[in-house]
Amino acid sequence: MKKDQTEAFFATLRAANPQPVTELEYTTVFELLAAVLLSAQATDVSVNKATRRLFPVANTPQGILALGVAGLEPFIKTIGLYHSKARHLLETCRILVERHGGTVPREREALQALPGVGRKTANVVLNSAFGEATMAVDTHIFRVANRTGLAPGKTPLEVELKLLKCIPAEYLVDAHHWMILQGRYICQARKPLCSQCGVSRYCDFDDKTSHATV
Repeated sequence: MKKDQTEAFFATLRAANPQPVTELEYTTVFELLAAVLLSAQATDVSVNKATRRLFPVANTPQGILALGVAGLEPFIKTIGLYHSKARHLLETCRILVERHGGTVPREREALQALPGVGRKTANVVLNSAFGEATMAVDTHIFRVANRTGLAPGKTPLEVELKLLKCIPAEYLVDAHHWMILQGRYICQARKPLCSQCGVSRYCDFDDKTSHATV
């Protein structure tokens, strides 16, 4: 995708959705971190259902720690891999309390040192909670970046670095949300809805010849 096409691509997405936000429900930075940690290999819908029950009871590191494994797991058992996620969340809460005074750090290195928090999760927190221009490459963004020709790459990190380089600065803070929504609802894996796509004119994908999953 050429530079002028990239500009038009994101200008179009912004015009359709000027203030995009994550579909995960949260009211504090810690709630966002917990929700993103729980969302690995799970849908935002399933995570929101669980956190609507959990957060009114415990929505701080101290509160989660007070629940313990036995108290936490019933709240999140509808989410995949909930046993390991419960352990990771509890250990993350312990580190937050012991090393960070119960607050979520703003530094990438400190975030990625938390159990269950990788680069993608750190990028989500840095972007959604702290307004930093990061790109959390999930399966949707990876697909959209490759399929459209926006930033083709073989690994999430390669795609992330290319996106950070090619997206105009004025769109970068919100680009993560636009691309996730595009991949989730329009540029779907099995069959992209090209006829409903507002940015199809800038896209390299030929829906007449291929519907291969990327």
